[in-house]
Amino acid sequence: MLAEMRIQGLGVIEDALLELHPGLTVVTGETGAGKTMVVTGLHLLSGGRSEASKVRAGAAKATVEGRFEGIGAAGDGAASGDRAPTIVTDAGADMDEDGSVIALRSVGADGRSRAHLGGRSVPVGVLGDLAEQLIAVHGQNDQLKLLRSAEQRAVLDRFAGDPVATPLAEYRRIRREWLDVITELEERSSRSRELAQQADMLRHGLAEIEAVAPEPGEDGDLTEQVKRLSAVDELREAASAASAAVSGAVDGEPDQPGVLGLLADARRRLSAADDAVLRDLEPRLAEAATLLSDVGAELTGYLDGLEADPERLEQILARQSELKKLTRKYAADVDGVLAWAEDARERLAGLDTSDEALTALAARRDELAAELATHAEAVSTARRTAAAELADRITGELAGLAMGQAEIELLVRTKAADETDPQALSVAGQRLHAGPDGVDEVELVLKAHSGAQPMPVHKAASGGELSRVMLAIEVVLAHADPVQTLVFDEVDAGVGGRAAVEIGKRLATLARTHQVLVVTHLPQVAAFADRHLVVDKAAADGITRSGVTVLDPEHRVDELARMLAGLDDSEAGRAHAEELIGTADTYKSDVARDAGDTGSRSGGSKSGGPKSGGPKAAGSGRGSKAAGAKGGGPRGAGSKGAGSSSTGPKGGTTSAGSGTGGSETSGKSGSGKKSGGGART
Repeated sequence: MLAEMRIQGLGVIEDALLELHPGLTVVTGETGAGKTMVVTGLHLLSGGRSEASKVRAGAAKATVEGRFEGIGAAGDGAASGDRAPTIVTDAGADMDEDGSVIALRSVGADGRSRAHLGGRSVPVGVLGDLAEQLIAVHGQNDQLKLLRSAEQRAVLDRFAGDPVATPLAEYRRIRREWLDVITELEERSSRSRELAQQADMLRHGLAEIEAVAPEPGEDGDLTEQVKRLSAVDELREAASAASAAVSGAVDGEPDQPGVLGLLADARRRLSAADDAVLRDLEPRLAEAATLLSDVGAELTGYLDGLEADPERLEQILARQSELKKLTRKYAADVDGVLAWAEDARERLAGLDTSDEALTALAARRDELAAELATHAEAVSTARRTAAAELADRITGELAGLAMGQAEIELLVRTKAADETDPQALSVAGQRLHAGPDGVDEVELVLKAHSGAQPMPVHKAASGGELSRVMLAIEVVLAHADPVQTLVFDEVDAGVGGRAAVEIGKRLATLARTHQVLVVTHLPQVAAFADRHLVVDKAAADGITRSGVTVLDPEHRVDELARMLAGLDDSEAGRAHAEELIGTADTYKSDVARDAGDTGSRSGGSKSGGPKSGGPKAAGSGRGSKAAGAKGGGPRGAGSKGAGSSSTGPKGGTTSAGSGTGGSETSGKSGSGKKSGGGART
């Protein structure tokens, strides 16, 4: 889970530390205070796109730092995503002893972005991969995406899991090969004349090269031979002079003893000397004489083999002429000509436009089409099975969101192919379009009440109903996904009244098995928070700054009253706020009691898992939290109504009197007066 997040220099936020509860954390604040920057920070921490325009005016860079807990070690099946420990390890990042890791993302005013994980610089994509395993962010834009059929199909596939993912992966693999064969067959058939001409040119070139039969490096060897045969006289003169200088005159002329003769005389003189020092020099001259004897022998052999051969020279020049014809047409040298020939043979094999080759390709196309149709049917069947289950679960969730008469249905239909569709596939006697995601179209249909006609959700649902449908889907999918932290950015837009209270209840229930962070304008939702954060802004010296405050029980009542009445000192608003908080605490206590869960919650661990059951699946309770906040004071939790304080980050105080359901705030304050302050981070 995400234990804490620090934001610096992002938008209106100068410096803020958010310590998140393992359960439900709510973020509120006036419009324009900077709540959106919290979600923007999460997007950056998740490897999202960075924009220099988001950097605070006057700041060199914006920085978002998050500490993730409970990742564990690779291969130990930690509570986080199965791949999360492996991603951290593969990146070379260092985890703390408690299994936590720190991720950091910075964006400079010049637009340059950097990412770090566990103290190591990593590509931004690594943060994205890690976030996929740990965080799911759902914003208002997701409601718009939900209106598209492709997104509805993605939701269904996400819920279905392996029963759809496995045959779909095989379908995509076979489809790629099938399309490649279709493309090749069409190209060979439609360009048969052009391809035949290319094949003839390649065959002619290969025949010409094979007739000459060049050898690798042959042109270089011939050049050296031509040089030698063309300059035989000059070479003989140089070799003869060198031989005479080393070995002496051929006729034994005593006046021309050569180096070897002079060395022999020197050796005799040294050997006959009475001085031991001189005699010791003789062996070294013997070594020199041996080396020079070898050189003299090689020179003699060279001269013996150096003969003028005009006929051989003529043959070599003729061979050079043949090779030059090839190098002028096909490559710069003989090695290049041989490479061209090899490539031509490969191309020629693919330019076979004979009837036999086309028939073989057509047979392969039909074979792949039959295999593809089998996988397409398997995907469709799995989707229909999952669609019925998903629709029932969403309908059940809507009943708890003040839409008791609403019914959801997911229609899985095949998409017919027209006559000109190049990706048409015959499946169970139907001509269907074989797209990258199968042959199905998925449509989310809503029957808003018993007398309504089933209609596509974007036509049948109002803005508020669409928000609730989206939330119901996410609640259902939360039990099918391994992601531990869920973030909702004003998904309750367009909702109010009793429906808003029901949304708060559903989020509180979801927070029993997941860490939930909600940005909201609704006091009915905020009342269910286990920890309530407020983003507020202040202007000084013409500069606007926003910060984050952890509310104590008294100031939490003040914030809910402001959200309800729009006034800071409304006694009626405070009374209503206290009633909302009391109702929320009672609901959470009842849920905990019904689940038979009276234990304490520590370290953020939670029970539950994919498809673990309905909204009241058993999870950990909301007892005291003993873990200390990193870099700050302890995050203790007193008993209900206690209102005890502990030192928070930057020296503020956080009153944390937790309710029976584990809330860090008490129930009704029992007082209409303001006292004390929330901890400013």
